[in-house]
Amino acid sequence: MLQWMKNVRMPADNLLLAALPTSTRRRLTTDAAPVNLVLSEILSEAGERIRHVYFPIDGFISLITPARGRGQLEIGLVGCEGMLGVPLLLGVDVSPLRAMVQGAGRAWRVDAATLQQEIAASAGVRASLNRYLYVFLVQLMQTATCTRFHLIEARLCRWLLMTRDRAHSNQFRLTHEFLALMLGVRREGVTSAASALQQRQLIRYHRGDISILDVRGLERAACACYAMDKQIYARIFSRKSRQSGTATTPAAFLAAQIVSSIAC
Repeated sequence: MLQWMKNVRMPADNLLLAALPTSTRRRLTTDAAPVNLVLSEILSEAGERIRHVYFPIDGFISLITPARGRGQLEIGLVGCEGMLGVPLLLGVDVSPLRAMVQGAGRAWRVDAATLQQEIAASAGVRASLNRYLYVFLVQLMQTATCTRFHLIEARLCRWLLMTRDRAHSNQFRLTHEFLALMLGVRREGVTSAASALQQRQLIRYHRGDISILDVRGLERAACACYAMDKQIYARIFSRKSRQSGTATTPAAFLAAQIVSSIAC
């Protein structure tokens, strides 16, 4: 029996930004309204100077290796759980990857120099953002392992679930070309894997329009990397709340939101 799932609850704000101190959030966002992320918009190219940091609210961004043609590979997604511009946390203002909007929506855009000033002025802000940097790097390492060792079908399930979490919907659009880019395989491999998932009634896929029909079934079919990604977010961002003895800190809220992001 198919599990027809409702869309994921839309976030009210970027969760990483919400985990920062109130005074910091106000300084970063008071003078501007969220910008619109336009589908397929290139926010940065590899080798370019980082002038703005993006905190997505209900859009999401693909991070793509700078190689050309079939050498390209999507190695990460940034949605409401994170930020685009992590090299700044390491004191580097050059982007190593191409950043392309894969899901239209809104995002806070912050001047890079302004964020760097906040990081320099507050150890708390620096610590919160460094926790995100850690889980971001773990995601990249996990993606490398996943691409090398896991089967195409299981990897496709993982990426579809990751896209769902950031699109906040069971329906979204991903072309064969971009699915191949996500998985680092030829289009034929994507077609075969998507057809297998459709035959098992986990998804419906037609000319780039994807509907996830059975979320729990897709989770069971995905490789373990998907669950590991969520667990590392929860473990790192809940550590501060455990140390402080409270369950109501912004970090605890962030961890809870990430863990429950695929709930009905």
